[in-house]
Amino acid sequence: MTALTRFTAGFTEEPGYLDYASVGPVSAAVAAEMLGQAEVLGRARFGSLDHLRDQDMLTREAVARTISFRPDQIALQPNTTSGIMHAMFGLTGGVLLSAGDDPSLPFAAVRAAEALRVVSPTWLHMPGNRVTPGRIKDQLTPEISAVSVCLVDSRTGHRVDLEGIRQVIGERMLFVDADQGFGVVDAPYELADVVASGGQKWTRAGWGTGFLALSDRAADRLVPVFSGYAGTDVDDPFDEVTSPSPGARAFRVADGDPFAEARFQTALEELHPVGVAAIAGAVAENVTTLIDLADEFAIPVISPRDEHERAGIVVLEPPAEQLTLLQASLHNHGVSVTTRGGTIRLSVHAHLQVDTIDMLRGAFTSYSTAATY
Repeated sequence: MTALTRFTAGFTEEPGYLDYASVGPVSAAVAAEMLGQAEVLGRARFGSLDHLRDQDMLTREAVARTISFRPDQIALQPNTTSGIMHAMFGLTGGVLLSAGDDPSLPFAAVRAAEALRVVSPTWLHMPGNRVTPGRIKDQLTPEISAVSVCLVDSRTGHRVDLEGIRQVIGERMLFVDADQGFGVVDAPYELADVVASGGQKWTRAGWGTGFLALSDRAADRLVPVFSGYAGTDVDDPFDEVTSPSPGARAFRVADGDPFAEARFQTALEELHPVGVAAIAGAVAENVTTLIDLADEFAIPVISPRDEHERAGIVVLEPPAEQLTLLQASLHNHGVSVTTRGGTIRLSVHAHLQVDTIDMLRGAFTSYSTAATY
């Protein structure tokens, strides 16, 4: 058994599940961790909870290995949005971003601008919401101090070129919402100053898991606006409000959930033996399978076809009058997808069951038989 087959053996979802961009069903190892931790907490035998004190460090080490940051550059967060809000509220100056990106980014920028009046959002004009280095370069101004992008766009499936973006923005800070690519995209995260992601999607760790990673430059430039007692270098800061830590730790409010952190660590430790690059290769093959199947039934695919511009998302755009028909066909065949804004999003991981392909083929067959062109 190869490392990849050992990894895919941990997928336990029912056939027909093609919605990882919404939430990834937890892996078998994560499910076992959940049950084990529940047993430990439920009984609370003498000394049985002592290990929880180490969970924050263990999880940060696992994140660091995945994105090539240091553990001290990482602050664990309950989700992507919390990490992005921490970073955006700490920024001063103009930030260039797309209004069509995942809501975490534009909401954070606007809320920070409204509350503190030291951040100024500038909106990218992006046809089809495909953020590219060239379009960013065309819209840069001296007032822009940071550029914020989604690694993979949740609606179009487009994957940004981080290397190209870093080249065109120069010394400006680069914020990356990695939620739709973390764990399945072999990205050069070290080029970014801020990386935030959750673990409930492609890493299959469940809700309440995530991180904020800051380069040394970002930790120096960003102000830890929301910094609580857990964001200091003092373990028990009673009787005195101490200063925030000088690093990423400052961007914490309170102690995290050690059981959520254990789930996240377990999920990440499953990635390391096989490697994200190998997982990305398997995802690419499965995405090609879905695209080929859509092409077979002449269902328009509007997400990228080039492997360098895509991740695990395939977006279908049937004629508007036939959207409901395709949606109903998928539903009737038990295929889990997301319908939004006139499109249907399929999202596939490294594991794709033959039964799932058969169910999708059945849905497409029903649709094409009933559709009127």
